[in-house]
Amino acid sequence: MSRISEFLSPADLQKISNLQVLARRVVEGFAVGLHRSPHKGFSVEFKQHRPYVHGDEIRRIDWRVFGRSDRHYIREYEEETNLRATLLLDCSGSMAYAGEGRISKLTYATRLAAALAYLMIQQADSVGLVTFDTKVRRYIPPRSRISHLRAITDELASLKPGGETSLGRIFHDLVPRLHRRGLLVVLSDCFGDPAELLRAMAHLRHARHEVLIFQLWDPDELEFPFRGWTKFRSLENAAQERLLDPAVLREGYLERLAAFREELTRGCRRHHVDLVPFTTDQPFAAALGAYFQRRTRRA
Repeated sequence: MSRISEFLSPADLQKISNLQVLARRVVEGFAVGLHRSPHKGFSVEFKQHRPYVHGDEIRRIDWRVFGRSDRHYIREYEEETNLRATLLLDCSGSMAYAGEGRISKLTYATRLAAALAYLMIQQADSVGLVTFDTKVRRYIPPRSRISHLRAITDELASLKPGGETSLGRIFHDLVPRLHRRGLLVVLSDCFGDPAELLRAMAHLRHARHEVLIFQLWDPDELEFPFRGWTKFRSLENAAQERLLDPAVLREGYLERLAAFREELTRGCRRHHVDLVPFTTDQPFAAALGAYFQRRTRRA
């Protein structure tokens, strides 16, 4: 048995299950990008039938099977069903931040990762997990077996925030270990040098991976709501601590934040990488559903 109930309540599981048709369409969209062949006349091998579910395209129904069985089935092909997804989960110190009354970004990321792993395995897609901070902590290769969910949730349950990370270096180092092309889902606040991160995105795209970034924010980081003298402590270096007046910092902080977000957004768009902001006060199932709907409309 997996430990999925430690991350997702019964209500969460129901909401995630309700997203399966949308998720299937989004996954198929990424699979098209991964399996697009440079050769004309490329064909794919038939793999299996599966029962029709509401939302599937009518044109994909196998009418011959319907004539024999009076049931609707969809024809699936090897290329359509062979999606390999890897969740890249940032466990650096900055992910430990939690505003008053909220869970930390790392806790939010683990729940989101559990939801994505559950969705993908339910759809018979392969999913793996990489956890990292200053270096890669654990690499669990993608598998599609239901039992594989236990390996992923065991790792998620053990996570604690670590030291400072360099996303660019970590992702460059991962490329040789990701032997087959796949969908890479990054769960991170993406703090660091955006130019370095974007160079790594270019490297991953050059290796013909599809990349999706779920960028995690605590609302405090976006709004800087602090009032009165406040003690600011680095979550990645305990020796760095300052007592400061937020009024002096607020304007400069928000300007630098806007510049950081704009550079990252433009760079991801240039490399055809989806950059999706999540805030820890959002229910993750609702945020996932909103992204799936946007992506489906765009396809």
